[in-house]
Amino acid sequence: MSAFVPPRPVAPEQRASALARARQFLNSGLSVFLRGSYNFIGVSRHPLPRIPFRPQRIIYLAREPQAIRQVLVSDAARYPKSHLMDSMLRALTGYSIFVSNGEAWRRQRAIIDQAFANARVREVFGLMRDACDAMGARLAERAAENGGSVIDVDVETMHFAGDVIFRTLYSEPMNERDAHEIFTSFERFQRIAYAHGFLALLGAPTYFLPSHWRGWRAAAIIRRALQRPIARRLGRIARGEPTPDNDILATLISAPDPVTGTRFDEKELLDEVAMLFLAGHETSAAALGWALYLIANRPDVQARMRAEIDAALDDRAPEFSDMRRMPFVRDVFQETLRLYPPVAFLARDAATPTQLCEQAIEAHAQTIVPTWLMHRHGVYWSDANQFDPDRFADPATKSARACAFLPFSMGPRVCSGTAFAMQEATLALAELLRRFEFSPVPGHTPEPVSRLTLRSANGLPLRIQRRKDRRG
Repeated sequence: MSAFVPPRPVAPEQRASALARARQFLNSGLSVFLRGSYNFIGVSRHPLPRIPFRPQRIIYLAREPQAIRQVLVSDAARYPKSHLMDSMLRALTGYSIFVSNGEAWRRQRAIIDQAFANARVREVFGLMRDACDAMGARLAERAAENGGSVIDVDVETMHFAGDVIFRTLYSEPMNERDAHEIFTSFERFQRIAYAHGFLALLGAPTYFLPSHWRGWRAAAIIRRALQRPIARRLGRIARGEPTPDNDILATLISAPDPVTGTRFDEKELLDEVAMLFLAGHETSAAALGWALYLIANRPDVQARMRAEIDAALDDRAPEFSDMRRMPFVRDVFQETLRLYPPVAFLARDAATPTQLCEQAIEAHAQTIVPTWLMHRHGVYWSDANQFDPDRFADPATKSARACAFLPFSMGPRVCSGTAFAMQEATLALAELLRRFEFSPVPGHTPEPVSRLTLRSANGLPLRIQRRKDRRG
């Protein structure tokens, strides 16, 4: 198997001006995490640039499995979700499960877990397959038999992942109006939200900046687009008309909190739907884009995936039970999540003064789990920066997978939609690779940056053509 080492971010040039370094820092949250060795073990302390008349801010990076388990699992209650995430996302997601803590989070989680139970994930499989068919039809119009055409994979995966969310949430496809409004507004929102979140981390007020209000307007546009299907559904229920009962929205509307018996009201429904759109759309789109980029640069991996897909599916439509018959496809996606985790770091606040691997942590200090670094940590992963899907079937990596692989977090706040995301990705990759061939665009090297998710600053253009040996 040929080696392929995909690109990684570059730390800010020390010779650059202070303004240039600050701009690089705001453009890529990975920069602060790239100081020092990937093999550093323990908890590192990072003073942030000081704002005049503001106290010095410190962040701590937990870069050792024991420390990470303490933050995310054993002492999770003492490390609640960071105010940093709330400051970034409140305009879009409200006080939803993604940013909430305490009793509010417990109630939200109890209801949302019902929407993502195994039975529910199985029920929405057909809706995911419909979104795959729609994506295949769009791409078939652009893919030629000879030579192919260049597409921006990020754009295509965003459309697909958004369509999956609309179909599985609302039982309706994403229309062109919603797609344009949401994608345009979200690109604007995430750039502003990320920059303002880190300015807030430094202690700088942001509400007086013109971009603050542009971010809120972008979030409002997205929320209006997400609210329209909710309003239609609630209106039909109020009128006693039949409505779908096998999608995620149906569960979110009807599922009670097992402790209090309460259900989400309309405002809470919108907050949680906005959270699901962010978590289920943006992260899936980013990961699928990186997966196709990696596959395009490894024709041997493409060929192996295609052979497995053909053996599992032949020429028929995929079924839910087929997903477990494609372990290599799944491993390719897991290796993508290792190299390019959609959420490059997990932010927590220390609720009280505490000790982490002999490092004293002050109350309210930012404590960061740098997913990106753990996934490329040379102590746990051999050839850590190399794309090697076979590592996930290798028993020798069992301990690394247990302690240094956390694309969906771990502990009480592990992602509720993990099974949903893995099913969506396996299905999408299977359907794409049995229809199309992907190859890199010569001379283009992606530039990974971390905003709300890990994206390429200069896009992910790939050449696509219809599969030459497609049967039937």
